[in-house]
Amino acid sequence: MILPKNNRLTPEQVVEITGVVAEFGCKIQPIVGAVRTIYAIVGDERDDLMINRLEGLDYIDRIDRIQSPFKLMDRRSDLANHRIAIGSVTLGDELLVIAGQCTIDPKNPNYYLETSQAVKEAGANALRGGVWKPRTNPYSFQGDARSLEILMEASRRTGLPVVTEVMEQEHINLALDCGVHVLQIGARNALNYSLLRQIGRAIAGRNTTVMLKRSIHNGPLSEFISAAEYIAAFGNPNVILCPRGTQPQLDGYRNQPDESITPLLKEKTWAPVVVDPSHSVGKAGYVPAAALAAVAYGCDGLCLEAHVSPSHGIGDDPKQAVTPAVLTDLIKRARALHAALRPQPAVATHA
Repeated sequence: MILPKNNRLTPEQVVEITGVVAEFGCKIQPIVGAVRTIYAIVGDERDDLMINRLEGLDYIDRIDRIQSPFKLMDRRSDLANHRIAIGSVTLGDELLVIAGQCTIDPKNPNYYLETSQAVKEAGANALRGGVWKPRTNPYSFQGDARSLEILMEASRRTGLPVVTEVMEQEHINLALDCGVHVLQIGARNALNYSLLRQIGRAIAGRNTTVMLKRSIHNGPLSEFISAAEYIAAFGNPNVILCPRGTQPQLDGYRNQPDESITPLLKEKTWAPVVVDPSHSVGKAGYVPAAALAAVAYGCDGLCLEAHVSPSHGIGDDPKQAVTPAVLTDLIKRARALHAALRPQPAVATHA
């Protein structure tokens, strides 16, 4: 990983370092951070001669060789200073709350539009809304591209950014063309490396963020972070990690809640962690406690299912979605807990 002395290299300097690494069978991939651009060496960077030649260039500050399977996402990388903003919220500075329906019903758009307004009034910062849905049963509702316009109309009315799941290249193209702010990769596709590459290429050079859910299968955390590396490696480091429960399920819960992995993730990666307690527990009555537990473990945000009339929802909403009244109270308590747990600035003492 090449770190320049200035915030970024000039085009002429990029050409020069590209030529150097090409002699050793490698390529250069710029990674554009909020303040600084770094330059990843794609290929075997262990050749000391290549490193010595790069370090000898007067515009190079240093070369970091991080021995990790996820060099960009590693908390020791220079991207540790990178910050991701969703709407008005910079993750890490305040608690991000994403809320909305699991699935947008194209036949009843008013439910989503009313829910979106209620979510905003409850204090959420962004809207979730399922346009396309992965289903175990092939006869279940799979989503409808018409719901994308409903999603974007809700964004226009509320002024809030939106999050939706994509599962194939066509979904990615449609979502980006419509201006979706955050692309979600669901638990079933979390290890679909072909899709991760497609998304990485599609968002390169864009101010788009990806929220990567943890695989439904309980793999090691390095596997989860390495999946995020697939996306960031194409140049856009705006990747959020989203624990959402794993299999096998815990009796009474939809999945095995995994909000406790947040501090373990933060030991390994700089990436923000936004927990989805709705899918972890699968029942609306358990969501507030699971959400507060996630905040207590140090998450940077919550992704919650909410509906103005859960019994009229489709998808998971009838079971998992909280009402606007519950959401309002939960956001208030979650933010109070988050504020209470933040490190307090040292108070100067006078002798």
